[in-house]
Amino acid sequence: MLASPTELYYFNEICQTLNLSRASERLGISQPSLSQALKRLETFIGTPLFIRVKTGVKLTKAGYQLHNHTNELLTLWE
Repeated sequence: MLASPTELYYFNEICQTLNLSRASERLGISQPSLSQALKRLETFIGTPLFIRVKTGVKLTKAGYQLHNHTNELLTLWE
């Protein structure tokens, strides 16, 4: 299974807000749906992309690397 553009778009939004609840509100989807999409992406990548903290989430090293390439990938998909 490949990562979808939607999952990368959701990932980008989480990176901007560093909060799953806030990202889900901005995306107009439920927080459980966003969490499931993130889990699918992390499974595809094979490593956690975020560390959950009290105030939201923080990017892992793999998350930073993916975030650096996400906009380029989304542009290519368009």
